[in-house]
Amino acid sequence: MRIGEAVRLRILSLCAERGISVNRLATISGVTQSTLNNIVSGRNESATVSTVKKLCDGLDISITEFFSAPEFDGLEQEVR
Repeated sequence: MRIGEAVRLRILSLCAERGISVNRLATISGVTQSTLNNIVSGRNESATVSTVKKLCDGLDISITEFFSAPEFDGLEQEVR
C-alpha cells in the first residue's frame, strides 16, 4: 500500500469510529470539502502534512495517533 491510500483509509476509519461523515470532518477541521473529498476518493494521493494536522485537530487527536495505525505498517517505497 502507498501512503496516499493509507491516509485515505485512516481518514475513513476515523470517521466511521466517530460516526461522522467526511463532510462533517471537513467542517470541524477547516479543510475544504473539495480537498477532503479528493483525498478520500483517491484523486489526491499527496495530502500535505498541514492538511493532515488540521484533520487531526478537528478529530482531537495528535499526528502521532493518526499515523499509529495498521494502515501505515509496511508501506511501499514511494521513490522508485
